[in-house]
Amino acid sequence: MMRLADIVSQYAPDLLERHGHELLPGQLKALNAFGQCRSAGAPRMLLSCDGCEQECWLPHSCGNRHCPQCQAHESQRWIDKQLQRLVPGEYFLITFTLPAQFRALAWWHQRVLYELIIRNAWATANTFSQNDKKLRGTAGAVAVLHTHNRRLDFHPHVHLVMPSVAFDARQRLWRNKDSGFLFDHKALAKVFRAKMLDGIKRAGLKLPEQYPEEWVVHCEAVGSGQKALVYLGRYLYRGVLPEKNIVSNRDGNVTFRYQNSETRKMETRTLSGVAFLRKILLHILPKGFRRARNFGFLHPNSKLVKLVQLIKQVLVPPRPRPVVSCTCCGKPMRIVRTRVRCAGDASRSLVPIRETAM
Repeated sequence: MMRLADIVSQYAPDLLERHGHELLPGQLKALNAFGQCRSAGAPRMLLSCDGCEQECWLPHSCGNRHCPQCQAHESQRWIDKQLQRLVPGEYFLITFTLPAQFRALAWWHQRVLYELIIRNAWATANTFSQNDKKLRGTAGAVAVLHTHNRRLDFHPHVHLVMPSVAFDARQRLWRNKDSGFLFDHKALAKVFRAKMLDGIKRAGLKLPEQYPEEWVVHCEAVGSGQKALVYLGRYLYRGVLPEKNIVSNRDGNVTFRYQNSETRKMETRTLSGVAFLRKILLHILPKGFRRARNFGFLHPNSKLVKLVQLIKQVLVPPRPRPVVSCTCCGKPMRIVRTRVRCAGDASRSLVPIRETAM
């Protein structure tokens, strides 16, 4: 399996020489983290086995939320939490896509536009839930922002995983819509478009000179919602491309595989090493920006979701963090020391990071 750290080590100098002035602070920080992750130059931890007193040194992971080697446990924890919040009813996956004409605006004003996409996607779905004759109440949804398509191009969109149920707080009623249909996708697109245009204007940003009258929103049934949440959870903390999908790195080019969303067949794409790293860095989120949000009765502070979680936590205890097993006796090893650096370690940043706002 190809390691992203090795690709960064090989091509980062050329990337910085050609495009270093274009990279944002968060991108530079991520690039440094990717290059050091579990490498020989990374700080090390000392582990000891209480069974046979065997000791070993392991390099630290970088812990960056965009690194494909890190945060596997955090991803699984998020998935487990969402699965504990599942409620009875059919789930739908609603995808709100920002038209191509707005992508430049989204890139230069990431924090503002990303927030608008998430908030307006939820506001649109909740408005439809309030006005629906069968629901007539507040919806619940899990929203996840993606900035990429499967070819790693810049393509901001938001997924909402939403059950076809609503809660009427005034009458304290729980309503279920079991018709197999949630909302009309064309009507969703019209309301989402209006909310986005208004939000962009209110933010003081200039609209593109031309943009489509019809926007794209997809709404499809996803059964219990479990598979959709697992799919979305894979991209929350582990970057936009699993390392297992990096096929080759030779002659200055990197090839990766992806699934064509239309044909469902696996295809490959080959880019120069520098272009590949630029694609990866396109999807680094602004510092502190939350990619995933819970809204409505699925919000963590909701009394309803707290009750559902309490019941399910009794039945399904939290997943423990993975441990390192001893190579001699197989027993779990304990961490004795962390962040140990040795003389001559090459653990240093590729470039100084500019501490400026994104």
